[in-house]
Amino acid sequence: MSSAPAQPINVPAGAQTATVAAGCFWGVEHMFRRQFKSQGLYDARVGYIGGDEQNPGYRAVCSGRTGHAEALQVVYDPEKVSYRTLLEFFYKMHDPTTENRQGPDVGTQYRSAVFYHNAQQEKEAREVTDKVNKQWWKGAVTTEILPAGEWWDAEQYHQLYLDNNPGGYECPSHFLRSFPALGE
Repeated sequence: MSSAPAQPINVPAGAQTATVAAGCFWGVEHMFRRQFKSQGLYDARVGYIGGDEQNPGYRAVCSGRTGHAEALQVVYDPEKVSYRTLLEFFYKMHDPTTENRQGPDVGTQYRSAVFYHNAQQEKEAREVTDKVNKQWWKGAVTTEILPAGEWWDAEQYHQLYLDNNPGGYECPSHFLRSFPALGE
């Protein structure tokens, strides 16, 4: 079964979108929803981005042949949570030092990436990535920073997967790390 292009959700004017890939999207979605549910998160969707196949499905993406990453797209209120805060959380909740891998999950679909939606996001993504690479991950970050291309929602059974399957698989690399505040 193939996925479909993302359907716009009904959100207030001024909402912004952030898209990241950090391995298996089930745990990424679950962690972002828990962390930001009362801090301006309007929606979080899992899906596929960064590949060259139209209408990718889960099995095709997992084969590694489509070039897509399993990713999370959040729509948020920038008055309540900043893009920088979302990025810092992203770098704390997964291991950005293992190229095309998160724990036991291996393949390009599990890569670490920030997909920016405009020039300001690109600038912030590069700045935050540089800082976390120097201060937290000691030069080992392999995260890609790429323009957001076409987004494809994952199949419905992947949305809110860990809410609907409380004992479901969670990547062991997905946990919140304790790092000091980033310096300027």
